[in-house]
Amino acid sequence: MDHREETDIEIEGGVGIGIGIEDDKEFKELAKQPLLVKSRKNTTSQIAIVGANTCPIESLDYEIVENELFKQDWRSRKKVEIFQYVVLKWTFALLIGLSTGVAGILNNLGVENIAGFKLLLTNNLMLKNKYYQAFLALAGCNMVLAMMAAALCAYIAPAAAGSGIPEVKAYLNGVDAPSILAPATLFVKIFGAILGVAAGFVVGKEGPMVHTGACIANFLGQGGSRKYHLTWQWLRYFKNDRDRRDLVTCGAAAGVAAAFRAPVGGVLFALEEVTSWWRSALLWRTFFTTAVVAVILRGCIEFCKTGQCGLFGEGGLIMFDVNSAKAAYNTPDLIAVIFLGVIGGILGSFYNFCIDKVLRVYSIINGKGPMFKILLVMIISCLTSCCSFGVPWLSTCIPCSSDLGEQCPTAGRSGNYKNFQCPPNHYNDLASLFFNTNDDAIRNLLSAGTEKQFLLSSLLIFFVAIYFLGIITYGIAIPSGLFIPVILAGSSYGRLVGTLLGPVSDLDVGLFALLGAAAFLGGTMRMTVSLCVILLELTNNLLMLPLMMLVLLISKTVADCFNQGVYDQIVKMKGLPYLEAHAEPYMRHLVAGDVVSGPLMTFSGIEKVGNIVHILKLTGHNGFPVIDEPPYTNAPELCGLVLRSHLLVLLKGKKFTKQRLMTGSMIMNTFRANDFAKTGSGKGVKLEDLDINDEEMEMYVDLHPITNTSPFTVVETMSLAKAAVLFRELGLRHLCVVPKTPGRPPVVGILTRHDFMPEHILGLYPHIEHHK
Repeated sequence: MDHREETDIEIEGGVGIGIGIEDDKEFKELAKQPLLVKSRKNTTSQIAIVGANTCPIESLDYEIVENELFKQDWRSRKKVEIFQYVVLKWTFALLIGLSTGVAGILNNLGVENIAGFKLLLTNNLMLKNKYYQAFLALAGCNMVLAMMAAALCAYIAPAAAGSGIPEVKAYLNGVDAPSILAPATLFVKIFGAILGVAAGFVVGKEGPMVHTGACIANFLGQGGSRKYHLTWQWLRYFKNDRDRRDLVTCGAAAGVAAAFRAPVGGVLFALEEVTSWWRSALLWRTFFTTAVVAVILRGCIEFCKTGQCGLFGEGGLIMFDVNSAKAAYNTPDLIAVIFLGVIGGILGSFYNFCIDKVLRVYSIINGKGPMFKILLVMIISCLTSCCSFGVPWLSTCIPCSSDLGEQCPTAGRSGNYKNFQCPPNHYNDLASLFFNTNDDAIRNLLSAGTEKQFLLSSLLIFFVAIYFLGIITYGIAIPSGLFIPVILAGSSYGRLVGTLLGPVSDLDVGLFALLGAAAFLGGTMRMTVSLCVILLELTNNLLMLPLMMLVLLISKTVADCFNQGVYDQIVKMKGLPYLEAHAEPYMRHLVAGDVVSGPLMTFSGIEKVGNIVHILKLTGHNGFPVIDEPPYTNAPELCGLVLRSHLLVLLKGKKFTKQRLMTGSMIMNTFRANDFAKTGSGKGVKLEDLDINDEEMEMYVDLHPITNTSPFTVVETMSLAKAAVLFRELGLRHLCVVPKTPGRPPVVGILTRHDFMPEHILGLYPHIEHHK
């Protein structure tokens, strides 16, 4: 029996097919590839998996619509209004930095205190030799926290699951997937991340913090809210996608700064990884935002040093300071670093491969409903608890050395030397890694001057366990970042290599652990400059810069031979129509006219109301060419492009005439540019809101005042590769294709994001696939 349901969905370029997934086999096929339907007619578009839900995808209007209303608005703006606009940009940058910094502090203190209570409870039972009760306490706390995080994701905001960086990256590329930056997603991202990390999962808070910063920025950039009476006149300036995009960029950078206490790294992360467009003015505002975050975090650190931040006095805000180790190296050390980079690239690419396979399986399970999402989280939580409690029993007890600089064994608080089941004056090195928060485990691995703290066998066991726990944990229905699992696995791998090479190397094992983390990050994330700066700011060790650069370049180069970066893979797997910075080779064999799809819907400059309503009902197109015809012009010519959203606002205003006359002045006096501005999420005029009677259907409306008279156009003979690069670099939603020869209609078709997707192009011309 066929369980598919077909529904009409408003999408970019036409009417799409909504797929209600109830059959496992169908879901499995959908999960294997981006959900693109190949058709010669451009009547379909992308339907992506976001939070294991299918949703329609549209593009964002980053292009400025220069119609007569827009020009009138700019001409009428006074100097004081322009000054207000500039001040508001910087004010919002300040607010984003403050809010994201506070969210970062809340996350750190929440995780440290919840996890601290859980670990202290378990530790006290271990000291009384109540091992079964200790395991039940640990597993029970983890399970409750995990179920709470999963319930938030499953029932309130499914889009909050996972890292969030792929979705933010797609948004800044021009992809508008519903709910990814909604207020509900922000709420679940903050509290779900606290619960998920405190539950002992091998996940980090860094990805969720980037998503949190982007959600905060998007919320502030809504341009006011009538529901909450926030209709301050100045806020109208931000009712457009372009300014919201800039704010979201600042928010993403602020998220990295809050997670790693790395303001410069945050700016570079936004520049290198998540944004598709950049300019110098945005650089200044982003840097200002991350500087505000750094100041907020520094103030909290000073406060927490007084011991008033809960169980762990410094609140987890002191990063991994390894500057006590001297970075003196020679030729054998350079060979070791090259080896680290090569193996790190291979392990990182395999990590990405495994995550891709696991995510495809999890999407099938998560697609069955909220209860299955929670059940999967419970299974992974139980497995993680068993691993955290059970694996340390494989280690032998190590006697405490008398020359240690800190208490051994550690009792009651975080530290390097956990007693676990060992007799007095002994510690369990595996417990020092497993029986800690992820941040503390990284501190232990990166600590300098501790060559004999961890046994080789313990490091190998921990690396294998964390490597595979990180793979199977990412993709469950909780907010989860990839940075911390990768740093954990990479630092344990680096310390393992450093311990093996101890007799022939001058580098400290802590520095080897840092380089191992860099190699692994380079192999998975495929970033270089931003990762290098983040790790240097994170560890406060500038002397490692040359070696860090070397290991990152090597690991990225090696990993690129096998697959894409992890975030690029996830974007592709979710079916988000992401436009790459470069064109595919096979695009050079096609021209723009080869991929334009029909039927092309156009309007006259003065159009009958009934025709507009009919076409809006018939198609889901979001942009329509406007053609001026005789007697208003000597021959048909392209007047410009009109947006669907603008047509709906104009029709609702009902400024119609019985005769076919140019009434632009009347419309200009009735409407303001602000009436056609981008509204908040889901609050625009919809086709169902129109109430037009039969008499009005026969009347006419002048489209000239709302038509963008300077749309971007390309000639039909331009190579598709050149058109694709132009489309992305300008941040377009529509690109008009005009004829090469005279005597033909003034526009051949419109290129949208869908027309540049490989699946669409190769569906039309499968014979060119060998050029791919």
